[in-house]
Amino acid sequence: MASQQPEFEHPRKAFGWAARDTSGFLSPFNFSRRETGEKDVAFKVLYCGICHSDLHMVKNEWGNAIYPMVPGHEVAGVVTEVGSKVQKYKVGDKVGVGCMVESCRTCQNCVEDLENYCPKNIFTYGAKYIDGTITYGGYSDSMVVDEHFVIRIPEALPLDAAAPLLCAGITVYSPLRYYGLDKPGLHVGVVGLGGLGHMAVKFAKAFGAKVTVISTSPNKKDEAINILGADSFLLSRDQDQIQGERW
Repeated sequence: MASQQPEFEHPRKAFGWAARDTSGFLSPFNFSRRETGEKDVAFKVLYCGICHSDLHMVKNEWGNAIYPMVPGHEVAGVVTEVGSKVQKYKVGDKVGVGCMVESCRTCQNCVEDLENYCPKNIFTYGAKYIDGTITYGGYSDSMVVDEHFVIRIPEALPLDAAAPLLCAGITVYSPLRYYGLDKPGLHVGVVGLGGLGHMAVKFAKAFGAKVTVISTSPNKKDEAINILGADSFLLSRDQDQIQGERW
């Protein structure tokens, strides 16, 4: 559906790439963001990952699209301004924003630092913000986000490499930690070597696990082993390999 224009215009001019309909095409889009509030961090967007959920959203394949839509929730950049009550960040810091920009802050999930389960959470784009305006994501030149939902990026970590960690990365890192697969000496199987699979191999190896990649594509063996560092590779369509002793 098309978004309703707010009764007022945000004063901070911004530029992005937006979907106007379900075609999947993006085009230049001039819009505005709010001024930096007392708890807000404003930053210049330098990199933004392309998550497959962005493709679903712009084509309205999940049925909840709001157009015009500026996708992007693996956002990395450098702080340009901070609000008067911001405590964690300063101008020049490297920061990122993932899939959320707000939650209720009071429910049990929020209290336990599980804002992603908050029934009132607000996504980085394609959602209605608390002031009634529509959120726009990281396919843009700047963002303004409450510091609670801003992530510090270490100086030594390149921003282009950091951006995908804010969705694909945490999506595999979290279950590896939650299910205790972060201990040296374990054997972890990674099914599929797409975006998440790449991250899973790298994290599991960093945790000290032996890693086997399982894929339908034989041409991914070289990348899995020689580039990403997996210990072995199984072709899932080869029953001899799957049922053999290579585990």
